[in-house]
Amino acid sequence: MSKLRALWQASVNSTKKALAWNVEDWIPPTEKYIFSFNSKQEVKKWHLYSDSEYGGMSTASLEITETGNELRGIFSGKLSLDVNENSKWNIKRSGFCGMRSKKFDGFINLDLYDSIALRLKGDGRCYISTDKRKIIHGKHLF
Repeated sequence: MSKLRALWQASVNSTKKALAWNVEDWIPPTEKYIFSFNSKQEVKKWHLYSDSEYGGMSTASLEITETGNELRGIFSGKLSLDVNENSKWNIKRSGFCGMRSKKFDGFINLDLYDSIALRLKGDGRCYISTDKRKIIHGKHLF
């Protein structure tokens, strides 16, 4: 479905919903999993990155592992402050790695939701999580 068609369909659905005034529209929706890491195919939805793209020596990996009867996504990385002297980039400091979801057709419609929850298990250090959204006609599209 093209982006324009998807946007048009979302506008039509919002208009219908506004005109219907159904009681069900006021009931909070059930949970919606955007990424679940419940299969090995889930890894293909993510782009891993590190300072190695710019001459650094850090690495990143994402694996789906089975723990008991549950599959989990395990992101790991090795941070290095070292810089490759033969790099075409003129960097003085390094030391980062991360992951982001790959682009996909359409968008994730979260109109019925008022929050996003992340279920993570960390190692006690601080990490950063960001979201990217598009704003079209005053509505946030994630």
